[in-house]
Order: sequence, then structure tokens, then C-alpha cells
Amino acid sequence: MTEAHRQLPFRVRMDWGLDGARAIGEDAATTVVVDVLSFTTAVTVAVDDGIVVLPYRWSDDGAAAHAARHAAVLAVRRSAAGPGDLTLSPASIRAAAGVDRLVLPSPNGSTIAAHLLDHGAEVLAGALRNASAVADWVTTRHGVDGGTVAVVAAGERWPGDTLRPAVEDLWGAGAVVAALLRAGWTSASPEARAAAAAFTEARADLPARLRTCAGGAELAATGHGADVDIAAELDHSPSVPVLDAGGFRDARATAGT
Repeated sequence: MTEAHRQLPFRVRMDWGLDGARAIGEDAATTVVVDVLSFTTAVTVAVDDGIVVLPYRWSDDGAAAHAARHAAVLAVRRSAAGPGDLTLSPASIRAAAGVDRLVLPSPNGSTIAAHLLDHGAEVLAGALRNASAVADWVTTRHGVDGGTVAVVAAGERWPGDTLRPAVEDLWGAGAVVAALLRAGWTSASPEARAAAAAFTEARADLPARLRTCAGGAELAATGHGADVDIAAELDHSPSVPVLDAGGFRDARATAGT
């Protein structure tokens, strides 16, 4: 991997998927993982309600044992969910009651976040719902251009398990970058600036864009249109979910603010 692939020497970087996270995120001061439909949106909804979210790699078979060890509820696949079950659906989490800890597997955002944590990175969950809150917290923590921020658009998977770039994650990553630029950050890679430009172009029509993009249309066709509507709640969440060994929690609370 070359310095060019790592987007050096830029302070704000953006790339795709697990390989992109390895390239730009493992040595960054802060890495923001963005998986709009639906992992990081689900994390923001959970953390807004005080639920600690433990990410878990989708391909692992030990999720139930992991949840038991941590006294957590295990989210099930949407296709296998019964009444009252929690899933990757943000709507299911918003409707939950009496849940303190949630193991939330996903093949993209959750897997990337778990990998980065294993490599010692500071990991935040970013989404359209909390893009400005994340940028404000990062700016307060590091100062303008004072640290390296890697923004990772998780993307989706094709049936052959190759990366499918997902436009909703481009918009979500771009929302974080655009908020950093508004806060005064100037050292952003061309990749990061391109994501910000894509978000800015879509912003005025964001709910409709999300409903009609491939990922949103897929969820709506399977009865999960409410999840798309929640994902479109631009800057409704003040939470900044930060990951440690105990799961995603609001960084503001862990800092005593």
C-alpha cells in the first residue's frame, strides 16, 4: 500500500469498505465509519436511547454466545425476525423497551468497526442523522486540521461478496466531511471533497433520494421503508457513538459532558 493510497498528507480522508478502512483508518487519530442503511443509523438510534451497541462480524457463528457473555440482546436478521425482535432495522430499535445492551452484527459497518477496534483505532459511528454532531466533536477533540480523520463509507456486498459502493454511504460520508469543512478544516483529500460535493448536491432532496436509490428501494420493497425515513433524519441526533471494548456509547457521556 502506497502513501498515495493512504491519502497522505491530507488530514481528512475518505475511502470505501474494509480495504479502504485499512488504508486510511488504522493510523488515523479518529475513524468515522458510515453505513447509512443501516448499521450506523441503527447505532445512532440506539445510543440516543442509552443502549450500548456491540458490533459483531456478520460471518462469525458465535454471536449468540457473545451476546450471552455481555448480557446483551442479540439482533437477528430482518428476514428471521418475529414480533418484538430487534434487528438492523432502526425502526425496531426505536420501538424497543427495556434493552440496555445490543449485539448488532452486520456484514459491512459492524465488521469494519470491529476490525478497526482490534487495530487500536478510535472509531466513531457516523450517519446522516449525526454528521454535524460527529464533526463538532472531532473538531473540539483535535482542533481544526489538528488530527487525521478517516471517513469510511462502508458500502454493501454483491452476491459474490465483492464491494458494492452504495450512494447512501457516499452521501453519509460526504455529510461528515462537509460538516468538517464548515467547521474550518482545510486539509481534505480529493476523495473526501468529492464525497462532500455529492452530499451537497443531494441535500435539498435527500429523503426522496434515499427512498429511490438502490439500497432504499430494496428496503422499501421488503417492508422496511420506515428505516429509510429514519436514515434521512439529517442532523436529528446529537449522539457521537464512540467504540471501545464495551461497545458503542455516546462520547459526550463518556467525557462527562
